[in-house]
Amino acid sequence: MISSHSMSLIISLIIFVCTRHTVARTKIFPKPKSSFDDYFADKGRPLQQTREYDANFWMNRGMSDLGRRLKELENPIVGQAKNIVFFLGDGMSIATVTAARVHMEQSSGSAFPDGNASLTFENFPYTGLVRTYCVDKQVADSACSSTAYMTGVKANSGTVGVSGAVRENDCKASLDPKNQVDSILRWAQMAGKSTGIVTTTRVTHASPAGGYAHSANRGWESSAPDDCLDIAQQLVTQSPGIELDVILGGGRQEFLPKNMNGNREDGRDLIAEWKVRMMKNHRMYEYVKNKTELSDVNLKDVEKLLGLFSMSHMSYTGTKEVERDEPSLSEMTMAAIEVLRKNENGYVLFVEGGRIDHAHHQNLAHMALSETIAFSRAVEVADTVTDPEETLVVVTSDHSHTMTINGYPSRGDKIVERVDRGGESYSILSYANGPSAKYHKYQKQSSKYGDKFDLYPSLVPMSLETHGGEDVAVWARGPWAHLFVGSFEQNVLPLIMSYASCIGPSKGKCSDR
Repeated sequence: MISSHSMSLIISLIIFVCTRHTVARTKIFPKPKSSFDDYFADKGRPLQQTREYDANFWMNRGMSDLGRRLKELENPIVGQAKNIVFFLGDGMSIATVTAARVHMEQSSGSAFPDGNASLTFENFPYTGLVRTYCVDKQVADSACSSTAYMTGVKANSGTVGVSGAVRENDCKASLDPKNQVDSILRWAQMAGKSTGIVTTTRVTHASPAGGYAHSANRGWESSAPDDCLDIAQQLVTQSPGIELDVILGGGRQEFLPKNMNGNREDGRDLIAEWKVRMMKNHRMYEYVKNKTELSDVNLKDVEKLLGLFSMSHMSYTGTKEVERDEPSLSEMTMAAIEVLRKNENGYVLFVEGGRIDHAHHQNLAHMALSETIAFSRAVEVADTVTDPEETLVVVTSDHSHTMTINGYPSRGDKIVERVDRGGESYSILSYANGPSAKYHKYQKQSSKYGDKFDLYPSLVPMSLETHGGEDVAVWARGPWAHLFVGSFEQNVLPLIMSYASCIGPSKGKCSDR
């Protein structure tokens, strides 16, 4: 029989052992630093968002949007499009559009009506999805895609203005007339309309080149092999380039000889040659090199306008990388419309926000969003100064990029910053590949040149980040904009525009409206 004293000792010993075991278990199996629910923790919602807790807010907002859609979709505009303004956000993926929209609202300093921030073109009534692959590549470059959305014909990667029968670098095949394809700019010129190109890249770069050049290599901007003409030479000496009424962008170096700090090895000054040709044809022309000169031009008296505002690409928005006194994309767009709108037959204008793409290639996500917002402002200019009853405005991209928006940031987290949850921290925006991968960082790296030049993380090390292969979006308003819906091939874009304006392939097929 156990005495009461012995029993007390045994109980004490059991309690001691159990306590040690409990402490030991706690040390061996610590509580996880974070849980799935932590990602969704409310981080102090801004006051203007507290209304979102009310179900009536969403119902009222949704019904208002439904009413707007019904009004627009029940009454599509079906008159002939006198004018077309075709906007191209180079590399403007759907993720880029989303992130730019969020960044615009977060950096505005004020709440948007109903918390409904949108880029200008997102308010257009019709939206579709565009398939961007090349004839030979799953993921498009800006050359084959330009050929598709300018001419209605898909092409091989690296080539512009030629069919899939021409492989990259095949100069001989590109000279064969049956392999050369006309663009919507040429269709417009043949219909008596004025035409123009505006870009923040070199005007000889792949995207604008698809509108006027036939080249087996997009890189032949100032020199080409054998009997082929370089792209700059085609722009100022061949149709449809020489017949363009407005050319605004960067790239002076492609038109100037080496002894004038240019890239041309043939000794020619193509800018001077363009001026001489304009004088011989008795055209009222202006050549400008900066924003000040552009502002001084009386656009009402100008028939032909050439503006080359930088030696290579124009500066990123809000920065002055190389040269100063450059006009914005919005200012160039407005100037182009002022010159072109004088034609009673109408006009077709191509406008490219080209440096969205360049920022992505460098893993500069913040810069890409800034360029997208600037692109949206240019769309707003065209949307404001043109009549939807007679002007079709189309906005799309040529291809996507590998940038993604990572979960699970709170609504209050700045999209250009990082997520901090339960001891885990990573950039909200990051890339699948690119130059930043060599640093093996999960957060953006600050730049001495300012926030816009911060380097965002990527996974696979590459000298430049690559394009992405998923579909891009298209937005449209104006005559026959309701045709830009559903999912379709990129080469259909100019065919819809030709039908809306009764030019090119659709000439004579829509005379009854």
